[in-house]
Amino acid sequence: MLGSYTLLVAAAFFLGIAGTIFAVGIPFVSAWYEPGKRGFATGVFGAGMGGTALSAFLMPRLVAWWGYVPTHLSLAGLLMITAGVVWFFMRDSPAFTRSTTPVAPRLLGAARLGVTWKLGFLYAVVFGGFVSFSNYLPIYLRDVYDFDPTSAGARTAGFALAAVLARPVGGVLADRIGSKPVVVISLAAVAVLAWMVQLRPDTEITAGATFVAMAAALGLGAGGVFAWVGVLSPAGKVGAVSGIVSAAGGLGGYFPPLIMGATYNPEEQSYFIGLMLLTITALIALLFTLVAVGSRRKQPAAKIE
Repeated sequence: MLGSYTLLVAAAFFLGIAGTIFAVGIPFVSAWYEPGKRGFATGVFGAGMGGTALSAFLMPRLVAWWGYVPTHLSLAGLLMITAGVVWFFMRDSPAFTRSTTPVAPRLLGAARLGVTWKLGFLYAVVFGGFVSFSNYLPIYLRDVYDFDPTSAGARTAGFALAAVLARPVGGVLADRIGSKPVVVISLAAVAVLAWMVQLRPDTEITAGATFVAMAAALGLGAGGVFAWVGVLSPAGKVGAVSGIVSAAGGLGGYFPPLIMGATYNPEEQSYFIGLMLLTITALIALLFTLVAVGSRRKQPAAKIE
């Protein structure tokens, strides 16, 4: 049963439902804050992706100590406890207004907005880059630097932690100087650092610093993009837009591992093609941000649905 691919797909489906917490959480958190502080608030909320760091660090160790099934049963118990905390202790902001519009028309309305797809593309690059690196970095460290799974997991946790800490910083900076400069700096840094990674720094300190800087740049960009959602989304559509943008981020994390695996050169232990494609993608996104995405700020507080 545990070796069933069908069961894995079914589990992934339910994990995807749980992943909608991001689309729910952004308008939920935003409603409690005035517009000038929403970048910080959504950045702190987004730092919850630190679970990736904890997972990368703890999962190999817990499986070694307790076994595969007990480890996953313990995770299920933690999820149930979290659900109880949410149900009994969390409440909507007084500014929250219940929408009576059916879900499908709201999503279609958000999908017709150019800003939805612009920010979705940018989020697919920055958050998708974080997701893909977090998932694929243990394999990369094994193939290129010969790390064992536990050591690779510990270093991946450090990568994820750097992105987590940088995300609220991106939100704060977006509140202060605007999202556009934050996203531009992030994408420029990602392009440079991806090129540096493909050079394969030959010392652990240099390689580690490069990957941590890459994580920080991706986290900074993720915070900046989601702060932008609250600024550019029309009143009453923040939730729908953030849902589509979140989905784009998850989809952006799906393809890079496939490309990295398909372009890996085992004879040279090289991921040159995949990393150069990341560099090119970041540069395209950088140019797109400069040319196609406005930096308009809305003065009145947006209605949160």
